[in-house]
Amino acid sequence: MSKTLSLPPQKKPAAGAGAQKPGGPSARPSVRPKPAPARPAAASKVPVRPQARANVWTAPGAEGATPTKAPSSVRLNKRLSDLGYCSRREADEWIARGWVSVNGAVATMGQTVLPEDQLDVSPEATALQGERVTILMHKPMGYVSGLPEDGHQSAAVLIKPASRWRDDKTPRRFEAQHTRGLAPAGRLDIDSTGLLVLTQDGRVAKALIGEDSDVEKEYLVRVQFTPNGPKGAGVVVQNVQAVFPADRLALLCHGLQLDGQALRQAQVEWQNPEQLRFVLKEGKKRQIRRMCEQVGLHVVGLKRIRIGRITLGQLPPGQWRFLGEHERF
Repeated sequence: MSKTLSLPPQKKPAAGAGAQKPGGPSARPSVRPKPAPARPAAASKVPVRPQARANVWTAPGAEGATPTKAPSSVRLNKRLSDLGYCSRREADEWIARGWVSVNGAVATMGQTVLPEDQLDVSPEATALQGERVTILMHKPMGYVSGLPEDGHQSAAVLIKPASRWRDDKTPRRFEAQHTRGLAPAGRLDIDSTGLLVLTQDGRVAKALIGEDSDVEKEYLVRVQFTPNGPKGAGVVVQNVQAVFPADRLALLCHGLQLDGQALRQAQVEWQNPEQLRFVLKEGKKRQIRRMCEQVGLHVVGLKRIRIGRITLGQLPPGQWRFLGEHERF
């Protein structure tokens, strides 16, 4: 018998002396949700770590009460995404197919849930997720990361059997369906090269480019010092490190803004006299090139060599491989 993935309800902190008084403002009934029907022993539930904590509240004026927030509901797709089981888009697909239940009842699109609600996901959902692939590519110059634009092809056109890296150790066999629904998990400009991730898996996309992503991206950046612009006087092409002011290097690490927003702290250091090493935890459009422009540097070459724990390694330009089953960003 197939197993159903069960996501346990969140536990409410004990109210203690600040318990809610009957009849208080915005009082909630004390009736607990009806538990889901008992399941056969063979279909045992898989324990899943719930969200960090539930919001509870205490009636105003209760003796010894500690002010806290009332329980707040969230959309079911967000709850599933926050628990790390899928992206919101995937959650909507599961809900539409009837693969998610809340307190024993089949969920509906747009439904909201409370921290204590019991969620169940059917095996069909996890089976479908297991079929989705993530592809690692060494993107060459001249290709865009996403959809074709301005006459330039998408890097996705390079994903075909003939361009699969011969040293790809994953046993997965390439199928035509692996090219459907692939989306880039992070930008890489048309004039940049290096590691590009394309994925069908919303969990991977969320981990790499979600608003809470903390995954490092590492780049090697060849630069020229252009104090008066790339076409102005005083351009330094060789031994740039010797003439580049230390305070401007410090600005690259922290203190710059793009589009009116302060950038997150970065690691920037000299790799050799003409090349910098950048490690970022964000990925704004043409971020490194625009950062360099602000401090008088002109980028003449940019290559991404690492995303999290995944490195470009010896993957040749224009070739690709599958992300291995046990590889993690």
